[in-house]
Amino acid sequence: MNELIYNDLLAILKTNHVKMNEPLSNYTFTKTGGKADILVLPTSYLEVRDTYNYALTHQIPITVLGNGSNLIIRDGGIRGIVMVLVQMKEVECKGNQIIAQSGATIIETSRFALEKRLSGLEFACGIPGTVGGALYMNAGAYGGEISDVLKEALVLTSEGELKTFAAEELELSYRSSRFSKEHLLILEATFELTPANVDEIKAKMDELTFLRESKQPLEFPSCGSVFKRPPGYFAGKLIQDSGLQGKQIGGAQVSTKHAGFIVNVDGATATDYLELIEHVQKTVKANFGVDLETEVKIIGED
Repeated sequence: MNELIYNDLLAILKTNHVKMNEPLSNYTFTKTGGKADILVLPTSYLEVRDTYNYALTHQIPITVLGNGSNLIIRDGGIRGIVMVLVQMKEVECKGNQIIAQSGATIIETSRFALEKRLSGLEFACGIPGTVGGALYMNAGAYGGEISDVLKEALVLTSEGELKTFAAEELELSYRSSRFSKEHLLILEATFELTPANVDEIKAKMDELTFLRESKQPLEFPSCGSVFKRPPGYFAGKLIQDSGLQGKQIGGAQVSTKHAGFIVNVDGATATDYLELIEHVQKTVKANFGVDLETEVKIIGED
């Protein structure tokens, strides 16, 4: 069955953009995750649409990924088709607007805005995800978030149609959006920015980059900040005050540099990550009565 799907998809995409039994650890920041039955790397909206409609027509499960920065894929992998959008990374400028394909990284998009002397995306200069992932989570840092600058998004609907949504229609809130509640595949984002002095923009980005590099454990693979900020608390401080920094299960460790991160220090598996996440949640709940909700997305089979 998988060979038949593979051969059909070869007619839609280039040969080297369709892979069978592909390890998903090659596509996640944690370097963990099982295999995809079929993995595709589309390079155009037409290829995305045709692949998606093929899956719909043949009732094949389809999972869409960005660059795997805020993601844990279980060790059993993912059945059906996995579509990774990292090949779709064009960014352009029209007036005060930056238009970025969903596979572009939000870091590179913020740097492109700097080149065009446009302000508003400085907060994103250290967020390791793609534009699509940033919209999906309404990503934010250092007092800014995607909802502050997003004008509209081009999506593929669950019916396989292209549609543009204004930012106000996307229900953007803290680490949540309409994308996380409906089957809308993000293809492109338009950001409305403000002309500014390039030296001031760069100074702000340099400051935020320094803060990130000094506080976050960038020397190890990780999925970024694991938990959402609980109302009235900071997840990292609760974990630190629970004495969990340095706690390790398998190759996964609560970072000794920033307790809100879990890092892969020694060939961790996704199961190591999940067991450590559960241990942290139970310990913080027992110590402080606070439920830590994961910010990282967890998908795939056990």
